Amino acid sequence: MKHWIENVADSLIERDVPEHVIASGTSISGSIHIGNSCDVFIANAVTKALKNQGAPAEVIWIADDYDPLRKVPYPLPPEYEKYLGIPYAHIPCPEGCCENFVEHFKKPFIDTLDDFGISLKEYSGEKMYKEGIYNDYIRIALENAPKIREIFNKYREHALADDWLPYNPICEECGRINTTFAYGYEDDIVHYRCNCGHEGSMDIKSGKGKLTWRVEWAARWKILGITCEPFGKDHAASGGSYDVSSIISQEIFNYPAPYPVPYEWITLKGDAMSKSKGVFFTPGQWLEIGKPETLNYFLFRSKPLKHKDFNPEMPFLDFIDQYDRVEKIYYGFEEPASQKEGEKSKKIYEMSQIELKDEMPFQPSYRFMTVAYQIADGDIKKVFEILKKNSQLPENMNNVDFENLNEEDLKNLEMRMDHVKNWLGTYAPEFVKFSVMKKIPKLPLGEDQTKFLLKLADLLEGNEYTAEELHDEMYNLLTEMDMKPQKAFQAIYKIIIGKKQGPRAASFVLSLDNDFVVKRFRKEA
Repeated sequence: MKHWIENVADSLIERDVPEHVIASGTSISGSIHIGNSCDVFIANAVTKALKNQGAPAEVIWIADDYDPLRKVPYPLPPEYEKYLGIPYAHIPCPEGCCENFVEHFKKPFIDTLDDFGISLKEYSGEKMYKEGIYNDYIRIALENAPKIREIFNKYREHALADDWLPYNPICEECGRINTTFAYGYEDDIVHYRCNCGHEGSMDIKSGKGKLTWRVEWAARWKILGITCEPFGKDHAASGGSYDVSSIISQEIFNYPAPYPVPYEWITLKGDAMSKSKGVFFTPGQWLEIGKPETLNYFLFRSKPLKHKDFNPEMPFLDFIDQYDRVEKIYYGFEEPASQKEGEKSKKIYEMSQIELKDEMPFQPSYRFMTVAYQIADGDIKKVFEILKKNSQLPENMNNVDFENLNEEDLKNLEMRMDHVKNWLGTYAPEFVKFSVMKKIPKLPLGEDQTKFLLKLADLLEGNEYTAEELHDEMYNLLTEMDMKPQKAFQAIYKIIIGKKQGPRAASFVLSLDNDFVVKRFRKEA
């Protein structure tokens, strides 16, 4: 069984080129999130798959920083509307901390790439124009403007004007690039008019303008020798950017279109990600609550055009449980439901890893650690002891003390604890959060609840239980007292954390100091 990324690599190898250049690109219109950076992760994975088969390949990333600002991104103030239509590269940094608008939003993303094991060659659209890299292709496009208009018009409801040129100068009066109309060209000089009322001319060699998008895309395929490019599904629509650019690439620039890998947009809690509305989730935010391999797993566990929704709140715990299970299946610590599931899980896990380990990494339960962390008040040694007490450690670590943890295991424990801490502080619902009360909470208990706690204290005093055994003993008590579970467990939560609900009762009780629990149930401390 092959993963879809490996199938892409196989198709590329059939093309028989000296080296594969896998392109990715991002419009720097605000924060770069896991939706609009998806092509970077796919490009990196395809490149790794090619290299694994001995095919030379590299990842490149083009910052589309010469595009015009169309909407003010969150959290910029409305005053930034004055920059609408101006190239991103010409807009000042909103906080004065970076060279410009582009660097402000690009840097947080670039700074995460090492963590994800991504090495790429970076290009700037603005610099490519200013350094003259596009000049010859601008000339070719302008000289072939009638043919390009003809190609465009095949896919348009309304035909382009007869004097339309595939080039957008930057207006020397208002500085905008999306309000200009180029209508004349000779000897490298383009004549244009702007909606602001200005009419002017510019030399294409000045770099103060750019090819219209679909022509630019085709030109850079040839300039950079691109053989494969992932991109959002909007470009892949019939008659959309990829179709049109492919024809221009072949007929105008004499270059075969790269192998396409279209992907579905990622939604956030069911909503489309939007930089202008502040609805997005960045790779940097992901690293605060999960290790980098888990984002790869999220992206690669299903085919690229399958819908993906991300929710960093309670569903995230289910997601991490799934990742952990796949890891256990890969290393033979858990049986898959079927042979097919086993093969699929192992392949997805393999494709998600930055560096595949010979042995399974130490993997304490993320979900259980959300409880242990709060009980231990962030004390890593106490967290480990709670994990051990509740049989949450791998079998080969049952007799290992915290002081004897090897460096790698300690690092994994610390990392997951940091992730749990950040998740609890940022995304956990209120009902998940709690703290063990130092004094007996002043919440009323019924007579039967008080009696249940006293009987439970007697069971706990002098006896040792596993979570499963204590769970059974609790239900024996409930049967004996003819009491509903909800009412009994509510008594436990009320007297320990001052809330009506909490973690799974048996594991929760066993995670606490036994003497403390016995005294608290008896209302002695």
